[in-house]
Amino acid sequence: MLLTIAIILAVLWALGLLVHIGGGLIHLILVIAVVLFIYHLITGRRKI
Repeated sequence: MLLTIAIILAVLWALGLLVHIGGGLIHLILVIAVVLFIYHLITGRRKI
């Protein structure tokens, strides 16, 4: 689920970059997406 959120945030960031709206908000979304992606890589999928 975190990976899905990170991908959605990255796509929104890319769209915002193309449309040139949002300013600092676009970069904040990118940072959140990267943090979520790294968190997902570190934790991985746990089998319970």
